[in-house]
Amino acid sequence: MDEEYDVIVLGTGLKECILSGLLSVDGLKVLHMDKNDYYGGESSSLNLTQLWKRLRGDDEPPEQLGSSREYNVDMIPKFMMANGTLVRVLIHANVTKYLNFKAVDGSFVYNKGKIYKVPATDVEALKSPLMGLFEKRRARKFFVFVQDFEESDPKTHAGMNLDTITGKELIAKYELEDDTVDFIGHALALHTNDSYLDQPAVDFVKRMKLYAESLARFQSGSPYIYPLYGLGELPQAFARLSAVYGGTYMLNKPDCKVEFDENGKAIGVTSEGETAKCKKVVCDPSYLPDKVQPVGKVARAICIMSHPIPDTKESHSAQVILPQKQLGRKSDMYLFCCSYAHNVAPRGKYIAFVLTEAETDNPEAELKPGVDLLGPVDEIFYETYDRFVPTNDTDVDHCYISTSYDATTHFESTVTDVLAMYTKITGKVLNLSVDLSAASAGTEQ
Repeated sequence: MDEEYDVIVLGTGLKECILSGLLSVDGLKVLHMDKNDYYGGESSSLNLTQLWKRLRGDDEPPEQLGSSREYNVDMIPKFMMANGTLVRVLIHANVTKYLNFKAVDGSFVYNKGKIYKVPATDVEALKSPLMGLFEKRRARKFFVFVQDFEESDPKTHAGMNLDTITGKELIAKYELEDDTVDFIGHALALHTNDSYLDQPAVDFVKRMKLYAESLARFQSGSPYIYPLYGLGELPQAFARLSAVYGGTYMLNKPDCKVEFDENGKAIGVTSEGETAKCKKVVCDPSYLPDKVQPVGKVARAICIMSHPIPDTKESHSAQVILPQKQLGRKSDMYLFCCSYAHNVAPRGKYIAFVLTEAETDNPEAELKPGVDLLGPVDEIFYETYDRFVPTNDTDVDHCYISTSYDATTHFESTVTDVLAMYTKITGKVLNLSVDLSAASAGTEQ
């Protein structure tokens, strides 16, 4: 281990693995270590026995739940937008050859106590029971504008400058009702709060376009895709990539201690009495707890069920977003469901998550609106975890720490963090102009 590396990466969570792969491809010499004896860190994928041990403390799940090894329960469950940034990163890094994706069946939104399919095009707007007749026509006009919008072609801008007008001003031109704005902003554009209404409208429109284009890509009921066998496949795919480019992986390295020089700059990592030297350290918050601060908690319910989420058109995989206003909350709630169709559970079994940013110390009461939508569950676990953000100055200490995973059930915020870290570490912006057809996904059950 007594070698010098450009970068030492600590933790094999998704963010760390993506960065390790990208930096290896860039020609940097990378050592990747994890204190655990398994891949994934916080974003690991557990079989049933591991899940039981973690959340119930005893090793014996009930036999009627089926074989433990047929479960791959992702602790940070997130779908990928088919044309989204993460898929572009996977293609750029050429790891799609290690992964098999399958389209996700459904994308839904909660409105006035019911679950509805998210309408994403002018045609769907006219059919959607979410809106009355006149609102459908207004929404259709808005969707047509979004579909035709091309940033580089002013003729498609309807006389507006989307870099200067706000989301609120754009919506006002189409006279959309508050409920319509709610589902468009949170379930289509995937904003986590309403601050986008006061910001330039161009990002809002681009996010809607991304959703519609991703939806059209695989002609399934949602814009999302998900790997067969779950997200646990991703860290391993990036580990293989890193190895191809000469990166070194070491699991089960306890007490990884970052060493600093007299100026507070990271110079290496010590584990089991050996020190590897490096120029930069990349890690998750658990490796440098004195350089991060808590900014909130995520509350989650993890459920095993024998049926899909009711009112989701029998979807074997689905996301339901419950916008904060619908629940009188400050943050959205998310339902995630996946099943044997993606090989994450035995035949006939479904894994569902209910997640939100915790606003109280009582996750069971707080998550009840989401859990109530699931119908009967075979098992349910409640858990909260702290969210941390880095507080260090990377120019001084050369430590690049990822933020904790949020409650969203899609990857948009996670990959934004990864790309920002990549730019800080390398001084470059990752080129994501790739051929999207390199990632394909099946839709069959």
